[in-house]
Amino acid sequence: MLDLLIENANLADGRTGVDIAVNAGRIVDIRPAIGGPARTAIDATGRLVTPPFVDPHFHMDATLSLGLPRMNRSGTLLEGIALWGELKPLLTQKAVVERALRYCDLAVSQGLLAIRSHVDVCDDRLLAVEALLEVRKRVAPYIDLQLVAFPQDGFYRSPTAERNLLRALDMGVDVVGGIPHFERTMADGAASVRRLCEIAAERGLMVDLHCDESDDPLSRHIETLAAETIRTGLQGRVVGSHLTSMHSMDNYYVSKLMPLMREAGVHAVANPLINITLQGRHDSYPKRRGMTRVPELLKAGVNVAFGHDCVMDPWYSMGSADMLEVASMAVHVGQMTALDAIDTAFHCVTDRAAKAIGLEDYGLEVGRAANFVLLQARDTVEAIRLKPTRLAVVRNGRVIADTPPRLARLDLPGRPETVDPAAYAPPRGE
Repeated sequence: MLDLLIENANLADGRTGVDIAVNAGRIVDIRPAIGGPARTAIDATGRLVTPPFVDPHFHMDATLSLGLPRMNRSGTLLEGIALWGELKPLLTQKAVVERALRYCDLAVSQGLLAIRSHVDVCDDRLLAVEALLEVRKRVAPYIDLQLVAFPQDGFYRSPTAERNLLRALDMGVDVVGGIPHFERTMADGAASVRRLCEIAAERGLMVDLHCDESDDPLSRHIETLAAETIRTGLQGRVVGSHLTSMHSMDNYYVSKLMPLMREAGVHAVANPLINITLQGRHDSYPKRRGMTRVPELLKAGVNVAFGHDCVMDPWYSMGSADMLEVASMAVHVGQMTALDAIDTAFHCVTDRAAKAIGLEDYGLEVGRAANFVLLQARDTVEAIRLKPTRLAVVRNGRVIADTPPRLARLDLPGRPETVDPAAYAPPRGE
């Protein structure tokens, strides 16, 4: 007898009407009409079953802290950083853990089961590091949580940042982080990239740098990051996050930069919700969108993923842990409105994001862990359009969250009694 059988599902790779059989927490078969008894059977009724959503860029130490100790009145990145600096001395480990766990509850309800979170190491107490290490342990049964040692105030600009970063790695933080464009000079920024890549290579770790989160077209640390990736042998293990200066760079320079990124195997992570709200703040009109060149990077063969970045914190007052909202913003900002481009955006919050953070045992394949989400939508395009209800969230073969289908009840003469939001899509293939 099977532990779990999902029947009549559509998959993100285009397969339709397939069953997914699960035993002992792993996928044992995927094909049409598997049949047979199962302890739990769910009829997907032609709806989409997808691997879990993945957030490759988040700040869990700051999440849900909106309004503490005050609001970001200008809405700018720099005021957000200053506000976080005011909040850090007031943090308690208990409060950081409690907010992070509440966010993880929300994430599970949205089918978000893997998160890479940056954690600030520029507080000598390393209070947030200790808190998120505790959270990582507590959520391990249902969320894959990676932690990045992030020197928010600058690796060289903050006098104890290097020491604290190494301490955090010794404590068990997974990834080496940095923010070269926040150093005092371009030269210091480039030097920080070199040193951070060397630390990662020495320890056998991955690298994820906030890189060129600026409207300045001369902020070009991604070039140094790609070159250092090759020099230190870190190909495939490095992420350049944000890369918003690329939006303002000269086209000829970018035409040389993108092949270098591809050669280095550097992953690019855009954060559409935050990029579109924080960038262009110094512009009058026309205003720059600020998000990095997603379609062009994809065309150049660079792996691109999308992160949520912030939810209700000093930088962003909104957010809901819904990675489909993130993908939808990318579709709009990046003008990715062709159907194949919308489909690609879906993969930027699932398998492409999993690849960017080196997530193992991921995907709907026989032998893999039975982690997946059933959506009230028929395909990836419809999922981004509707941002639909997560009907079931499955972790290691067990349903850990479920929500009834969203149906509006009507009382109109001569009209149906209910409206299904997914009933307005054209037939598949049109």
